[in-house]
Amino acid sequence: MLQKIKRIFISRKRYVEIDPDEIFLDSRNLPDFNVHQMEGRLEKPIPRRTVILIFAGFLLIASAFSVKLWLLQIHDGSVFAARSERNRLRNTVLFSERGVIYDRNGIFLASNTTNPDSKDFSLRKYIDKAGFGHLLGYVKYPAKDSSGFYYEHNYVGKDGVEKWFNEYLSGKNGLKIVETNALGKVETESVANPPILGKTLTLSIDARIQEEMYRAIQSAALKIGFSGGAGIVMDVKTGEIISLTSFPEYKSNAMTDGDSAAIKSYLANKNNPFLDRVVSGLYTPGSIVKPFFAMAALAENTIDPEKIIISTGSISIPNPYDASKPTVFKDWKALGPMNMRSAIAWSSDVYFYAVGGGYKDQIGLGILNLEKYAKIFGFGSKTGVNLDSEQSGLVPNPEWKKKMFNGDDWRVGNTYHTSIGQYGFQVTPIQAVRAVASLANYGTLVTPTVELHGNDAVVKNFPTINFPKHNFDIIHDGMRMGVTSGVATALNVPYVKYAAKTGTAELGVSKELVNSWITGFFPYEDPKYAFAIVMEKGSRNNLVGASAVMRDISDWMYSHTPEYFGLAPVPAVDETATTTIGSLGL
Repeated sequence: MLQKIKRIFISRKRYVEIDPDEIFLDSRNLPDFNVHQMEGRLEKPIPRRTVILIFAGFLLIASAFSVKLWLLQIHDGSVFAARSERNRLRNTVLFSERGVIYDRNGIFLASNTTNPDSKDFSLRKYIDKAGFGHLLGYVKYPAKDSSGFYYEHNYVGKDGVEKWFNEYLSGKNGLKIVETNALGKVETESVANPPILGKTLTLSIDARIQEEMYRAIQSAALKIGFSGGAGIVMDVKTGEIISLTSFPEYKSNAMTDGDSAAIKSYLANKNNPFLDRVVSGLYTPGSIVKPFFAMAALAENTIDPEKIIISTGSISIPNPYDASKPTVFKDWKALGPMNMRSAIAWSSDVYFYAVGGGYKDQIGLGILNLEKYAKIFGFGSKTGVNLDSEQSGLVPNPEWKKKMFNGDDWRVGNTYHTSIGQYGFQVTPIQAVRAVASLANYGTLVTPTVELHGNDAVVKNFPTINFPKHNFDIIHDGMRMGVTSGVATALNVPYVKYAAKTGTAELGVSKELVNSWITGFFPYEDPKYAFAIVMEKGSRNNLVGASAVMRDISDWMYSHTPEYFGLAPVPAVDETATTTIGSLGL
């Protein structure tokens, strides 16, 4: 049995090999094979041409891949590497905190608070008191597009201090690098450049007086029927503004936060809450210009300050075309004999008709001198205050009349009206306070500023008006007399000596509406502060105007901020007590 198995194994092993003759068998010798199944058929060798073509095809494909690989790895390698890195590393803006704004006493006026809707940047918040809208302005926040990417990376100041000092307050944004995986998941984060905080800004404003001045102006406007008003108090030596407010106003918080209901109400208000009346409001000045034209007459030696001019209530100018119809220029009342001091104190129109345009034996300054000296005191040009949208105003002259009235000539009546602050005369409250300050400080034309110590470097370089001190003293005397016995007796108070000049400017053809002004300075003996208040478009029959507003403010200051009158300040008390500084609404 074993031998049989061995033979079979040997036999199978022997027939594993194919004999050479089997290779060359002709298919015709094997008729029983199925040639369609390739049985019994010998394969023909692949032609050389086919092999070459196939090889060339593979070579072409390999070359194309090689070229593309070269382009990706060598020629454009750095570009794709950077793109790949950007896809993996994302830069994120770190928004800087905007600088905080304080008043001169350290009370915050604008600061930053947590944003509940976004951790990217803080919200801007303003003091929640009336009277600060135009002063502070508002900001526009960083903005995203519809895809959620920021296209505006900065807070943008849109008005007031926020706009003027935007660069100072803005700081500098930082940069954070975020690494993500292929699925967009954050792997790591690192700060490449930390944000730089905006600088702190301290204003010259006293928030206490600011709020009270707004309240007084608002109260008078609503009770008496004025359409608006504005007020300003300024240091006569440095130009630092203690208070600057305009009624009506907008709320900075509402504008910044985009309060649609509030903004809609502002737009619907016919009295224009968006107008900052202190720097942009143009008003007919009326009699507040008389002290400056008195200074002009002294400078030109056209009148002795002691000369008497009698006011019988009006003057008449003969009509060259009809002697029976003279032109009459009225005074506000028959004031009797007036010298320069009393004419300022009682605001005599007749006296300043004669000084400005001439009458009988009195030589007038003439319109060119009126224009010249008005501009010397800063009327008709911007003051340079560091707030936006300041207007220049207008001092009327013959060229202006020709342009406005189709080539009409200038007449003596136009000079008379200009000499009492009418007939096209337009000034801003900030121009008025600057001009009054130059009277108070004996001829220095300061540049107003809302920044504490903002004019330190240029105080010695302010332009000066070189008139004799005695001339200034005459004007001071007349303005002080106006308080003690003249038209400004509302400010005749026991705690400080004011020098003041009022003005009532008639408006329109009917003259049913007037602007009510008061300007002046205090203390009279050593002037430190100038002020100007205008109440806009009130009834000419109203007896309560800007003088009453200033008296209201003055009495409040005496009780709460007496240091401005050279008196001992109100002592601070513990914040936990029932009567504190905070109880003043600050």
